[in-house]
Order: sequence, then structure tokens, then C-alpha cells
Amino acid sequence: MSFNKTIIITGGAGFIGSHVVRLFVNKYPNYRIVNLDVLTYAGNLENLKDIENKENYHFVKADIVDAEAMNAVFEEWRPDGIIHLAAESHVDRSIEDPSAFVRTNVIGTVNLLNSARAYWKDNMEGKRFYHVSTDEVYGTLGETGLFLETTSYDPNSPYSASKASSDHFVRAYGETYGMPYVITNCSNNYGPNQFPEKLVPLFIHNIVNNKSLPVYGDGKYTRDWLYVIDHAVAIDLVYHEGKNHETYNIGGFNEWQNIDLIKVLCAIMDRKLNRTEGDSEKLITYVKDRPGHDLRYAIDANKINKELGWKPSVTFEQGLEKTIDWYLQNAEWLESVTSGNYQDYYESMYSER
Repeated sequence: MSFNKTIIITGGAGFIGSHVVRLFVNKYPNYRIVNLDVLTYAGNLENLKDIENKENYHFVKADIVDAEAMNAVFEEWRPDGIIHLAAESHVDRSIEDPSAFVRTNVIGTVNLLNSARAYWKDNMEGKRFYHVSTDEVYGTLGETGLFLETTSYDPNSPYSASKASSDHFVRAYGETYGMPYVITNCSNNYGPNQFPEKLVPLFIHNIVNNKSLPVYGDGKYTRDWLYVIDHAVAIDLVYHEGKNHETYNIGGFNEWQNIDLIKVLCAIMDRKLNRTEGDSEKLITYVKDRPGHDLRYAIDANKINKELGWKPSVTFEQGLEKTIDWYLQNAEWLESVTSGNYQDYYESMYSER
């Protein structure tokens, strides 16, 4: 079968990446979609069981930190576009091991840029390097204000510093070498298939197992929450309709203080599990705050709304209901990813704070 276009999606076995891969494979049967993932702890091919036998889907196990491997991937698959999601993404892990975040998020991104530049150098027409970033590069907000695409960068953790650096390299390659790129900066994602180091799946797992719910500090840190399937739809729009050398912020128009979100989650879980109202809230335990913890993130997503017509399809409560239902219906998936190394990690991060 011949394909109109080949797109490599890095990190496609991960949380956000798997939803993007699924959307593109199903929506664009005339595209060849190459899922490139090294399969770290957060990458799981079980996330893509439903599409793994599709004719237009291919999986390649490779590490973006390996420059020679990236050159070989470009030579073999001859991509027209890259959607770059592969990244170390958990702030707590970045505090424990910043170097891993520099290797993957900075060096890995530069390797991809170099491979794209070398392979596309004779004809960049119709090519696109799409870099997926985070709102954390902007730093922290006070009680008012929103992050705009023009907000100055002010990262406060090794994770956000590594993502800020990778954003800068993408822009620099655009200016210096004419690389056709777009960048999106998204808010906190939640939804099916998320590795349970992140708040929502972690707390669902802990409530099911009657384990403590570790809340940093006073729990009043504020985040904007974005349903992952809505994010995948936004990525599709930006890839196809976004303007080269532009940045688009993707947010859920949906701010919650952590403690308020957790209480809503507890209430829904009590109802779903037929427990007495308030039972899950009793599991809340306040733990020592992490260093460099940003007070508030909030995205102004009006640019992508006005230019591309994107907006979230669900409210937070609707998305949370869908998310909880998925985890309760996929208990085996959750148990399989919370064994072994995950248990050691969990103990080291939360047990003695």
C-alpha cells in the first residue's frame, strides 16, 4: 500500500503519545504512522493493542538520545513530519536525577532536529517538526493572570528547565536553518493510560487500595487540567493547520487547587465504589513540599481557539468521570504498571516526607 505521508510520533507508547498515535492511525488511513519509543517505565505498548495490527501503523524501538539511530530511522522511514512527544516528564524524578532530563529532553531533541535538518535539507516544503512542550516553562503565576504564548520563560525545576531549553533549540533551528516547526505548550493532562506517578491515576489507585493520598504542602497549588483526548485533537489541528514558526498554548480553561480536585475525586470514587461519603477523604495525608514547587499555572488558550477553532469537548467533572471509569474497568492494566520498579520508586518519593 502506498501512503500520502509518513509521520514519526516520538514517545508514542507513552500517555499522551498513545492517544495521538491512535487518533492519527484511525483518522488518516492514508498516512503511515511510525511510533518511535524506547519503552522506558512510562512507555507501554499495551496502550496501543487496539491498533497494533493496522496496516498504516509501525513501531520502532529506538532512543532519541542515540544520534546514529535517529539518522538511521530517518533514512529508513523518510518522514514528512515529526510529532515530538518523547520526554522525561515527572518533576519529582527531575529533582532526583536532573541529568536524565538533560539527556532525553535536550540532547534527544537536538538529535531529532539534526536528523530532520540533514534529511530535509534539499526540500523542506511540506515538512513539519512539531515539538510538544509544557506550560511549566513559563514558571509560576500569582493569584491572577494567565500564561500567553508571549510570556517570558522562567522555569523553576530541572524538568521545566530542560523543556525550556528544548523549546529554545527548536526555535533556534527555525531561525538559523529554516526548520519548519510549530510548538505547543500544554497544561496538566489527565485521562486513560496515564502512568500512576501523576496525581489523578496515583490517587485512583491509592483509593482503590485504601492507601494514603500524599498531598504536597497545604494542597493549594493550582493547575489547569486538560483531558488527554482533547489534547490529541488539538495536536491534530496544530499539525495540519497551525502556522510555521508559531507557538500555541493548549489549556483546559479549567483551574483547580489540588486539594479541591482531590476532594472531587474522592467523592466520585466513594460513589463509584459504593463507599460511605467521606471515606476516601480520610486517606488524605499532607507530606513535605517538594523543592521549587510552582504555586499556580493557568493557560490562556484563546489563540488556538480563535485561529484553529479548538476548545475542550468535556468539562473537568465529565473528563474525570470518564477517566475514573476507565481505570476501574482496566484494573489489570493499573496493577501491571504499579508492580516492581514502580513500588521502589513510590517508596523513595513519598514514604518519608
